[in-house]
Amino acid sequence: MAVAGGTRLRQSVKGKLSTTLKSWLPILQSDLFEVEDILKEYVKENPFIALQSPLSKDFSSAFRRLPQSTRASSSDKIEQLTIAQDSLYDNLYRQICPPLFPTELSAMIAFDIIEGISAEGYFQEDSELAAKRLEVSVEEYESVRKRFCFLEPRGVGARDVVESFCFQLEASEVDNATYELCAQIITKLDMHHTFRKHPKYNEAMRVIRSFKNPPALDFAHEESYKIPDIFIFEEDGNIIVRTNDECYPIITLDRNMLDQQRFDRQFARAHNDSQAYIKSKVKEAKDLIDALEMRKATIKKVGLMIVDYQYDFFTGGEMKPMKLKDIAQELGYAPSTISRAISNKYLECSRGVFAIKSFFTTAIDGDVSNASIKDFLLEIIKSENKKKPLSDVKILSMIEERFGLKIVRRTITKYRQQLNIASSSERKRLYEMSV
Repeated sequence: MAVAGGTRLRQSVKGKLSTTLKSWLPILQSDLFEVEDILKEYVKENPFIALQSPLSKDFSSAFRRLPQSTRASSSDKIEQLTIAQDSLYDNLYRQICPPLFPTELSAMIAFDIIEGISAEGYFQEDSELAAKRLEVSVEEYESVRKRFCFLEPRGVGARDVVESFCFQLEASEVDNATYELCAQIITKLDMHHTFRKHPKYNEAMRVIRSFKNPPALDFAHEESYKIPDIFIFEEDGNIIVRTNDECYPIITLDRNMLDQQRFDRQFARAHNDSQAYIKSKVKEAKDLIDALEMRKATIKKVGLMIVDYQYDFFTGGEMKPMKLKDIAQELGYAPSTISRAISNKYLECSRGVFAIKSFFTTAIDGDVSNASIKDFLLEIIKSENKKKPLSDVKILSMIEERFGLKIVRRTITKYRQQLNIASSSERKRLYEMSV
């Protein structure tokens, strides 16, 4: 579907989540690689399912029909994924299970936390906004995040270096005296020499020096490119929204197995009621086909709505405020369903590859979103004078001038902390230490 020139999309797409898709919610919330793994499990148990796996067979041909702007780079990046080691995120997903995450709610929160973890291993989201999106309390959300201190790699899920070291300390096996000293030193790393007279000083420093910084250091080799579910590109003055059909697994009914006589000969001895078995397995296969199509349709609808709300962004402008609740209401779905639909999903456009989740931002003033301010904050920090880092007051002044709005300094401090950016004094010390 296209948006001609400056004309806005405004579709009234309604309808409730069907019982079919409710049975296959893992398909909705998984990325394309995970979807394929899920389907393979069903293939093992259902002789009527035939599965074609584009991602497993030929990445180059799978991207043969992509828009010219994305085609050249995608095949090379995808080919690299076939030989890459497990990513940081694959590693974390496998660990979301009992006893650390014993309930469906705790697992849901944990998966959402993973979505907010950077490639370095730090959590960069706003817990308050994330909790609202999942309709849980901030305390519940943070309680689950604190359990990440027991996951590998140690320190992952922390907000900054200090909390990461605290996470790693929590999971370490040291005596009480060493633990207490380490905890004190971590909060005053630049003044660790003041603890030299402590009998446990050398042992504490040995422990602290063993900590990883950043926590995901061992995963620094991984390829950061993601398989997009949606492509958004301009063609003949129109903005086109297209699902990545070439990378979708294809499920069909195995017609050979539907031959009744052949099935009876192969399976009748193993099943007392072959007719009932056939009926249930055929229905399962058809439901799976429907679920896959509904996944694709749901993500396409979300993509269309993103273009509708964020049209200016796709034509070179700023990202605008956009709430999960608003798009859920307009599409006729529950916010939790949309949350699953965008979880671990990416879109590719002329400006790069973006997590779909990143388009849901909160308004600061009028049409200025917190995402726009955070992007600008990152930009000015990257180019700051390392001998004289910018203070929060100076950053506030620059942001107010850039966006023409008035905000308080503590908001800048909050965003800086969410982005895992140290204070000006801490950054100066880190620059001097080349950390």
